[in-house]
Formats: sequence, structure tokens, C-alpha cells
Amino acid sequence: QVQLVESGGGLVQAGGSLRLSCTASGRTFSSWTMGWFRQAPGKERDFVAAIWSGGNTYYTDYTDSVKGRFTISRDNAKNTVYLKMDSVKPEDTAVYYCAAKSVRTGWNIPSHYTVWGQGTQVTVSS
Repeated sequence: QVQLVESGGGLVQAGGSLRLSCTASGRTFSSWTMGWFRQAPGKERDFVAAIWSGGNTYYTDYTDSVKGRFTISRDNAKNTVYLKMDSVKPEDTAVYYCAAKSVRTGWNIPSHYTVWGQGTQVTVSS
């Protein structure tokens, strides 16, 4: 059974940087679509970024509010996906979740993901 374990969350000042990591175990990782979502108190779980295989390359997508600030990447040798967060803002404060699924479509839809991590808190102070 696939498990995802996130790390790297914490408290950071506005304008600073943070890198989240998500390590998968149990099955072949390189072909999976990996996503990052976030959930602020009282709000729905929202798409942040995703990375998926397209033959000999990987494709990425981001929600508009993080484009140019966040970068998703993966290291298949380590079964790990990363979310580098730069120029963070107070509105980035949320619990960040890593998720995985075996198909490419619907990478920005939470219900399409079959495996979830436990979440890691990111708090951005102003």
C-alpha cells in the first residue's frame, strides 16, 4: 500500500522561502501524478501544483496565485516530490497536503487523487 509522508512545514516570514517534501513508499513512483493541495481553516482543499509524466518528460501546472513563486519538482530515485515556496505571503498559510494518483487526467481535482499524506502546516507571518 502506498504511503505519503510530508515534511518541511513551519513558520516563515512573508517574503521568505520554504521547501516541502513528500516521500512515497510502496510502489513505482516515477509514473504517478503527484499533486500538492492546501487547506486553510474554514475553507475547501484547493489545488496548488501538480507534476505528471508525459513520455520522456514531466509536465507541471500551478494555480494562478502561486505561479512564479512556487516550484514543484520530483526526484524519482528518492521517491520524493518537492514544493519550493518562494516569496511567500500570509495568504499562503494553510495545511499543505501531498497526493498521488496513477492517471494523468484531473490533476487539479482533489477527488481524483487516491492517496494522501497527513499534511504539514505552513504559517506565513506578516
